[in-house]
Amino acid sequence: MRRRSLPLLLSFLFALGACSAPAPAPEGTMTADLLTAAAAGDTEGVRAALAAGADLEARDEHRRTALLLAAANDRVEAARVLVAAGADPDALDDRHDTPWLVTGVTGSVAMLEALLPAGPDLTVVNRYGGVSVIPASERGHVEYVRRVVRTGINVNHVNNLGWTALLECVLLGDGSAAYQQIARILLDAGANVHQPDKDGVDALQHARDRGYAEIVAVLAR
Repeated sequence: MRRRSLPLLLSFLFALGACSAPAPAPEGTMTADLLTAAAAGDTEGVRAALAAGADLEARDEHRRTALLLAAANDRVEAARVLVAAGADPDALDDRHDTPWLVTGVTGSVAMLEALLPAGPDLTVVNRYGGVSVIPASERGHVEYVRRVVRTGINVNHVNNLGWTALLECVLLGDGSAAYQQIARILLDAGANVHQPDKDGVDALQHARDRGYAEIVAVLAR
């Protein structure tokens, strides 16, 4: 009697939905999982979220995509997974940063290499009107500058302050060995020593004014 009643009971429960298959995760949960995994560098978590249907270009409260979060936190392997899935390297957040632009701030050559297959737009500018080589030159990221100048980026781009990468190297650097190397790299890449700032002063004169003798020697050659 009990054996015959069990199928009836299960049928009744399925009809009520009590034994139905688990509902798929809400879209918002999948998005949160993707963004969290990307920021943390959880590559398997990124893959799982994408496989579950997470929106590759979903944004957080600051309009940062998973790829931007990965780039900002230098999560290179996670970024590679996202790039392979078709993530946009030019997706702007509310600070006018993109995954590509962020590499100029972090100075991560590995992340630069991870994003290049996505075909980033090298002309996209940050909130200061600068391309990625400018903040990299300001911050003394020697190896990044050495690599990025080989991408075809415009080393003579002028930002909203009226400064090029070379001007920022001199004006915002400290004249140390790292900035001397950057000045040399930029010069070899075609940087215009005599491009003036908004006051009509060029990088060579600024270097002289600051007593950066080594940089003067580089720029005056």
